Amino acid sequence: MYKIIKKKQLNDLVFSLTVEAPYTARKALAGQFVIMRANERGERIPLTVADYDREKGTITVILQKAGKATGLLSELSEGDYIKDLTGPLGIPSRLDGYEKVCVIGGGVGCAIAYPVAKALFEKGVDFDVIAGFRSKDMIILEDEFKSMCKNFYITTDDGSYGYKGFVTQKLTELIEDGAGYDLIIAIGPVPMMKFVCKISEPLGIKTTVSLNPIMIDGTGMCGCCRVTVDGKIKFACVDGPDFDGHKVDFDELINRNTAYTEQEKHDCNLLI
Repeated sequence: MYKIIKKKQLNDLVFSLTVEAPYTARKALAGQFVIMRANERGERIPLTVADYDREKGTITVILQKAGKATGLLSELSEGDYIKDLTGPLGIPSRLDGYEKVCVIGGGVGCAIAYPVAKALFEKGVDFDVIAGFRSKDMIILEDEFKSMCKNFYITTDDGSYGYKGFVTQKLTELIEDGAGYDLIIAIGPVPMMKFVCKISEPLGIKTTVSLNPIMIDGTGMCGCCRVTVDGKIKFACVDGPDFDGHKVDFDELINRNTAYTEQEKHDCNLLI
């Protein structure tokens, strides 16, 4: 059992949980994730470690209420306990050897981009952040990003805050203005990552993406999180979640991620 130390609402649908998990807190690095289960009837959910405190033995995850499993977690309060937590899992983000980086987060993907940005800040790397949201009321982690990066840009689809447009439009402008990026890190909706890569590939700018396929066990045993990278089958849970975006078969990933849309609406009465 893992005690919830702090719960914070970031917008109407997104919230953070700070949980007592000493072993995970000692080992976690940027880019890694945990798998959580709210209770005996809960579904296993992979969530990125957004932050950690090694001294206090806590980790923080950020999630969006979207279905039954995330709904169960959203109902928990400070002082309540999470049934299961496994991790850290996955390979940490590879961030060494770069001079100018652009971190791009889309929506709740900014929760995954945040620990990467924090790691770059701690390494003393010069980096910019582009954070994209549908509208002003969906924005998260603005102050946290501003406190670390040299330049922080918010885009909104409807123009209600910041730059009106998509992260890809802002990225194109910055590149054309001579930003000089030698690495782009894109994290968010799969179509967003796909089109970031379409911009960077012809320019020869290395681009990594964090993939979020269907995942169950998190150890490579079930094979549900398989993705095609450079024509080869990889498992996001053990080979990733970060991959070279120029080698990812995004169309296949999109099809796999939507394969069980109807089944996900079903509220199963069986114990999982």
